[in-house]
Amino acid sequence: MPTASSPAVAAPAAPSPAPPMASGLLLAALGAVAFSGKAIIVKLAYRHGVDAVTLIMYRMLFALPLFVAMAWWGGRGKPPLTRRDMLAVMGLGISGYYLASLLDFMGLQYISAGLERLILYLTPTLVMLLGWALRGARLSRRHWLAVLVSYSGALLVFGREMQLPGTADTALGTALVFGGTVSYALYLFFSGEYVQRLGALRLVGLATSFACLCCIAQFLLTRPLSAAQQVATPVLWLSLLNATACTVAPVLMVMMAMERIGASLTAQIGMIGPLSTIAMGVWLLGEPFTPWLAAGTVLVVAGIWLFSRAGRR
Repeated sequence: MPTASSPAVAAPAAPSPAPPMASGLLLAALGAVAFSGKAIIVKLAYRHGVDAVTLIMYRMLFALPLFVAMAWWGGRGKPPLTRRDMLAVMGLGISGYYLASLLDFMGLQYISAGLERLILYLTPTLVMLLGWALRGARLSRRHWLAVLVSYSGALLVFGREMQLPGTADTALGTALVFGGTVSYALYLFFSGEYVQRLGALRLVGLATSFACLCCIAQFLLTRPLSAAQQVATPVLWLSLLNATACTVAPVLMVMMAMERIGASLTAQIGMIGPLSTIAMGVWLLGEPFTPWLAAGTVLVVAGIWLFSRAGRR
């Protein structure tokens, strides 16, 4: 029997393990860099004479088994989808992954990878503006300042590219990529209810699987089967890399990062995306790095940072 002078019978409880901050930061950074590598791979593939419909078909064909596995894993032990859920998943898949990807791939034929990435990083402001326009969300002056700063940066880079030789279709490419960005913003805006009901992993897996089928069906309806066989071998390898390292892997890495460090910090780490795209564009594509591009990138990143700090009402 212990006495007053004897040590305690039970050792003090071990301190709870520290949150895996380091792994979360690493996953968020790797996910952002992997996402940004998509534009580089697409631009490299275009050098082999492939068109956008064929290129996106191969990307989705290689990604489909992985997304189906993701949907199965996320749906284990959960009730089957209702008819309403199925229609919603189809609509979200078309908006968030089919149209968004197709328009983005088409736009990359005409503009630099750096400008494309800056346009994509306007997505949070578009989601915010949809909330203001469709649901009456109240926006503060900081929100409007974030919009002004970020769009000024994108317009600065766009204006500079319009002045470069051989860029007659820059306006078309910019419009296509911006249209894809709006389509993805609509997906984010309307997916909140279904993320809570179905789970993020299951929803992403189902929506992307349906988008993959849409891309494959589009190719079969608009191209002869021989067109798939006429693709250069490097395009196949680039598409496989795009499907795995720049599509499925970053989705999983970002979701794992959000579990460890939260959505807000994950989003802030994601701001390295435009920087990595520009760096890879200069290194792998030989795209020029100009003071205009640097200034525009700073403005876009600063605008998104202001947006993340503005909070929500």
